[in-house]
Amino acid sequence: MRRARPEPLAAGEAGTASPADQEQAARTAAFALLAGRDFSRAELAGRLARKGHAAAAVTAVLDSLVAEGVLREERYAGQFVNQRAGRGKGPLRIRMELGDKGVARETVDSALGEAGADWVRAAREARRRKFGAALPEGARERARQARFLQYRGFTADQIRAALGPAEDDDDPR
Repeated sequence: MRRARPEPLAAGEAGTASPADQEQAARTAAFALLAGRDFSRAELAGRLARKGHAAAAVTAVLDSLVAEGVLREERYAGQFVNQRAGRGKGPLRIRMELGDKGVARETVDSALGEAGADWVRAAREARRRKFGAALPEGARERARQARFLQYRGFTADQIRAALGPAEDDDDPR
């Protein structure tokens, strides 16, 4: 059974509540959102602002959540990298998506480094799932597959390796 969510604050209503009440309402909303999944700080701030919470209350709540260890961008970035890599996305695309979500560049670099993903293998798997096991024949098909991998966020070196025969493949496909 789902609990009823508190009504969002109407325009102008945030000014009538005391700062402590505003902060408590923002904290409750933040915990409700974080119960579903992790968020980046910027993403959570945007969600709370759209719900009508005062900017000062949102900032105070986010600062306290970070201090308490409830809101951790490193954890969020690591989970995001693992999830997207599992879906066949490359490091460039993941870096861009995390940047769009307001995650600091250093945090993104750290998460990508700690992921331990074999990006060449991931590019090969993404290519195989989309186009089959046979390597591309002809420049036109090779370019088509390279564009697909580029869109997925793989580097030029990773794409070249994925479009060529695998060194560890005993079974030439």
